[in-house]
Amino acid sequence: MRNPLCRLGTSPDVHGFIRRVPVIMGSASRRRIMRMQITTLTHKTREKAGESLSGVRSGIRGFLPFLGPAIIASIAYMDPGNFATNIQSGASFGYMLLWVVLLANLIAMLFQSLSAKLGIVTGMSLASVCRENLPRPLVAVMWIGSELSAIATDLAEVLGGALGLSLLFHIPLLPACVIVGIATYLILLLHGYGFRPMEIVISAFVSIISLSYVAELFIAPPRWGEALYHTFVPQLAGGESVLLAVGIVGATVMPHALYLHSDLTKDRIPTKNESEKRRVIRYSNHEVLLALGLAGLVNMAMVAISASAFYFTGHQGVSDIASAYQTLAPLFGEASAAIFLLSLLASGFSSSVVGTMAGQTIMQDFVRFRIPLWFRRIVTLAPACVIAALGVNVIHALVMSQVVLSLALPIPMIALVYLTSKRSVMGAFTSSKLVVVASVAASVVVLALNGYLLAQYL
Repeated sequence: MRNPLCRLGTSPDVHGFIRRVPVIMGSASRRRIMRMQITTLTHKTREKAGESLSGVRSGIRGFLPFLGPAIIASIAYMDPGNFATNIQSGASFGYMLLWVVLLANLIAMLFQSLSAKLGIVTGMSLASVCRENLPRPLVAVMWIGSELSAIATDLAEVLGGALGLSLLFHIPLLPACVIVGIATYLILLLHGYGFRPMEIVISAFVSIISLSYVAELFIAPPRWGEALYHTFVPQLAGGESVLLAVGIVGATVMPHALYLHSDLTKDRIPTKNESEKRRVIRYSNHEVLLALGLAGLVNMAMVAISASAFYFTGHQGVSDIASAYQTLAPLFGEASAAIFLLSLLASGFSSSVVGTMAGQTIMQDFVRFRIPLWFRRIVTLAPACVIAALGVNVIHALVMSQVVLSLALPIPMIALVYLTSKRSVMGAFTSSKLVVVASVAASVVVLALNGYLLAQYL
């Protein structure tokens, strides 16, 4: 008789391993291992996805089972680092840097789609493919750079969430950091119950952030004509605008999101042949356009609202989240300030969860070493707690963390361009010449911005 666990997506080999777990562990421990194995495979979602691939489900119903990975990755594009750079750019330069937000979002769409495709085609994450195909010394350097970018990411996310809690409930920043760390750890435990619960929670956070900025657009409406002009006409005004432009790129195109997206797609939907793989890739690209398109609109709304609320009202000195909150209340009412804090809290909690997930992927796939989730949460929480305890300027730490991310960004970008253009890795799914040219051009743009930033510092 067929093993009943096979119908749940668990292989007989895994079932055999579970049966052979030493008796000393006890039946409760063995049941816990079995439950974790079964629930992380999302049998119902895979069944519906199979119906979509076979043509039984179509349209929106056919698309729904494939929603999830890009939505989780998109939260990295609406984290507190985005709040910091977008508020500062809008307050200091009005709508001038909207074109940078658009450019960064288009680059993000291209590279997130490449990351998702790599996971679907190879069945491995970007970090694993790098380990299998690149020289070990280079892999070691990539791992160190990626870990530093993950720490910089979590720094911004924890500080942003803590700042929102501090302003809303009038508590010191250090206890607020600890609360964010504990709360995000509890949310991370949902991952043990399968993909869908985590995807639903992250989708809820994305909805809160998006609806908050829709409401803010009515409270502080932008000058649509000027905003549209600066969205498509590039312009810079000195070293500070360049610093913010690089910060926007660092806050929008996230290194850890590139690693995570491939990990989320690598074994989510099983495929039987090339035709099914192409359909999964097509659904994935549609999800990337939807999720990152929404994230891009939210980022542009942040800049536009900041310009309307501060730049055009004579409050160009607003350069941080705290002063933005304190200025919004007298200008547009307590409701506006409360909505702003609500979106910041949702951003801090959700992006910290996603950052920790990415950190786990980076370590276990680059160096084949896994640490307990609670330990990684403590390690990545420590820098934010130190900054809070020392009283360092939070907004400066947020902006500089985004600059660090931008400097680390070329590592996964170049790796993705190289690996997805190799036939030995991608087979029939090797990137076309047009995609290679576009991805190389995007990488050059990011490298050029980084080079200009370093020249300004020197």
